[in-house]
Amino acid sequence: MNDSDSAIGLDETHGPLSRVAALREAHRCLFCYDAPCTHACPTHIDIPTFIKKISTDNLLGSAQTILEANLLGATCARVCPVQELCEGACVLEPTHQPISIGRLQRYAMDYVYDRDIQVLHPAAATGRRIAIIGSGPAGLSCAGELARKGHSVTVYEKRDLPGGLSTYGIISLREPVEVALAEVRMIAQLGVTILTGRELGNNLSLTELQETFDMIVLSVGLGCSPQLGLPGEEHLLDGLEYVENSKIALEPFSVGKRVVVIGAGNTAIDCATIARRLGAERVTIVYRRTENEMSAYPHEYDFAKQEGIAFQFLAQPAEVVFEGGKLAGLRCHQMRLGSPDAFGRPSTAAVKGGDFTIEADQIVKAIGQQKPAIFAALGLATEDGYIAVDYEFETSIPGVFAIGDCIRYRGEASTVMAVQDGKMAAAVLHAKLSAEVATGKEA
Repeated sequence: MNDSDSAIGLDETHGPLSRVAALREAHRCLFCYDAPCTHACPTHIDIPTFIKKISTDNLLGSAQTILEANLLGATCARVCPVQELCEGACVLEPTHQPISIGRLQRYAMDYVYDRDIQVLHPAAATGRRIAIIGSGPAGLSCAGELARKGHSVTVYEKRDLPGGLSTYGIISLREPVEVALAEVRMIAQLGVTILTGRELGNNLSLTELQETFDMIVLSVGLGCSPQLGLPGEEHLLDGLEYVENSKIALEPFSVGKRVVVIGAGNTAIDCATIARRLGAERVTIVYRRTENEMSAYPHEYDFAKQEGIAFQFLAQPAEVVFEGGKLAGLRCHQMRLGSPDAFGRPSTAAVKGGDFTIEADQIVKAIGQQKPAIFAALGLATEDGYIAVDYEFETSIPGVFAIGDCIRYRGEASTVMAVQDGKMAAAVLHAKLSAEVATGKEA
């Protein structure tokens, strides 16, 4: 697979709207009062207003409306499950095609980013300092909102590039690296300092941060896929690393001819899509339950089938198979569904004598993410392995807050929810810092 093939295979699924197409789509909007689409958006963007401004060619005003509610509007325009959220709530949806809200949002955001227009600006400096650990969507959202209030914010990122999953973990056909880094630059232009190559527990000490900053926010996300306990598992590829290498490969990215992906979430579908588009002859997603229990969005499942990706349901991976010292397949137990487990999902049991093998020369594991050991090392209280926080996002350590996927022990983990976490936490921190100033506490 040469570089030109890769570029074509993972180009964004939808190109930008032309001016004529955007105006036509904007004029379809009914500009509902108390609009269902706005209520369905976790960040509560005033969708009728931003679309109305597009209809009058006021793209700067449209972008400002979006950014006032969601600082990562360009990312969310591309990666949000709009079919399940704003577009799914559109009043036109039952009988007509819903308004293409995501593509219109991208149209407005592309306008300001293509012209390097800084839409928002920071308030006067307050002299208060906040450290944010992690530069993913939650951390950037929180940092930007705090900077807009005039606070001094430093973001620490362990990777070489900032942006978290937006940069490394979202398939290019949804969000190219350049889009994620453009948003990082916008946050930096608000006055936020972003330092890379700094990892909490490695070359960054929580104690030192507590001595330097007024408050600390953990936005550290989660880790790699957990272990399955299979013989030969060391030869499996991690799903997030597979996506990352397709976007930011330091060496040529290799795709097998017969690829098996273990898991049934959105990352599994992303991995399968990458393999399929970059030359795999056959791609099979293996899942121990059925399509009814998949965690992937229904529209992602439909997309995968349209890509020619096969699904092997009721299959539990049992062993990595080798022939002549080379990876040759994945042996699976045939499963059947039983009574609901503790999470309400059907339990599974192996069918006696039902083992089978799927041929594969590359196997990718995309079965969720581990909770990092750093949580316990810091002495943080946890709940089901995630950082436990109160209703104000404060952890068991006073003055230390946490947001994003690392606290998502209930509810759905997604980019837009992470952005909303950051926005809400910033409001809490600003209120606390303002109260301290009002009562005369020294910065």
